[in-house]
Amino acid sequence: MVSERVVSEGYVQIAPSVLSADFAKLGEQVREATEAGADLIHVDVMDGQFVPNISFGEVLVDAIRRSTHLPLNIHLMIKEPDNLLHTFIKAPTDQIIVHAEACTHLHRTITRIKEGGNEVGVAINPATPVSAIEDLLPLLDIALVMSVNPGFSGQSFIPLAVEKVKRLRQEIKRGGYGTRIMVDGGIKADWTAQDSVKAGASMLVSGSGIFNETEAVDQAMGRMRSCLAGLVPG
Repeated sequence: MVSERVVSEGYVQIAPSVLSADFAKLGEQVREATEAGADLIHVDVMDGQFVPNISFGEVLVDAIRRSTHLPLNIHLMIKEPDNLLHTFIKAPTDQIIVHAEACTHLHRTITRIKEGGNEVGVAINPATPVSAIEDLLPLLDIALVMSVNPGFSGQSFIPLAVEKVKRLRQEIKRGGYGTRIMVDGGIKADWTAQDSVKAGASMLVSGSGIFNETEAVDQAMGRMRSCLAGLVPG
């Protein structure tokens, strides 16, 4: 069951991205993030076509799921995700996110995910306007704004993302929708996290900001929480 602190109004969810974890001890790092107070575990599935790299497949996602009680935030950076939805829709607590740019029939894809009982999100790349998903906001649990170009960990935050978050937030408020805004890419315990939340994001993905060689996972999570203390999504 999702804890009340995760869904309470004004609470910012933190989703460590295991793409930046040490793959030699992936299960251990997932458990460390869980124990450190993560709300979700973000899993980037890459196919080497929609994005240049190849990352996780079904078997590894299943292994990550066994390493935590937290929902998985499964980010499908793949072409024609409809062909593989059945391999990732396995737990009702998981969230499935597809890219607007990767779906030929986006409305149909969203509907299939919702029919499977999962929360659904749509991501937009830095060059994709907010208008690409505005009409679909009533159907979405999550609108994901990419603040880097997808495919690689460790990139720098693109400030344009903040304005996109603001516009999405305005549209969500105007329509009275329940869609949450997530930001993914270059999020650290600094202005990148703070400005994203002030603009309206209530979910933050952080990879190297949580998994890095300079500090323990619980210390990194603590710094992120401290950075966000007192902030309420705009």
